[in-house]
Parts: sequence; C-alpha cells; structure tokens
Amino acid sequence: MAESRQNTQERVWQIVHQIPKGQVATYGQIARLAGIPRHSRLIGRILSGLPPNTRLPWHRVINSQGRITNPAKDRQQSRLEKEGVTLINGRVSLKVYGWDTN
Repeated sequence: MAESRQNTQERVWQIVHQIPKGQVATYGQIARLAGIPRHSRLIGRILSGLPPNTRLPWHRVINSQGRITNPAKDRQQSRLEKEGVTLINGRVSLKVYGWDTN
C-alpha cells in the first residue's frame, strides 16, 4: 500500500512539474491526469506536504472556481502574478490561464 501511495505522489509531482509558467491547473484536473479522478482533495494534501523550499510549481494549482484555497494564499498569489497570471476579485480566469492538456 505504501508503494502505491508513493507512486501516486510521484505521478502528481510529475504532472504538476509540467504545468507551464503563466498557466494554472485545478486540483481535479491534476487528479484526472494522475488517474485518480474525484480525488482532488488528495492532490491538495500531497501538495501541502511539500517542503517550503520546493522547486515544484505548486502555486499553479487552484480550485475549480479559479480561487486560491491554499493557506499560503498571499505567497501563491504573488508567485502567480510574477508569472503574469491576473486575479480579478480573487479569481483566476480558467479560460484565459487554464492549462490545456488536450
């Protein structure tokens, strides 16, 4: 079981690593791409377990309404804005900035 958990975690990291600069993906999108649809909360738990100095672009993952739900909201918003992602009324436009994996 632990090996399976580790494999899932590594798949999630690999997918998040692929999100292009200036784009965002949703927790649900990452879950689907990792082969675990309907497990978006697990994606959040995996990303929240990353060390503070990680180079993985965790800040590019937001909820399905385009909102930041991370406790490090200010840090996440700042990183997104540095990449050119604009938030309007606390929301990222998924039509404009959403990662198209098709």
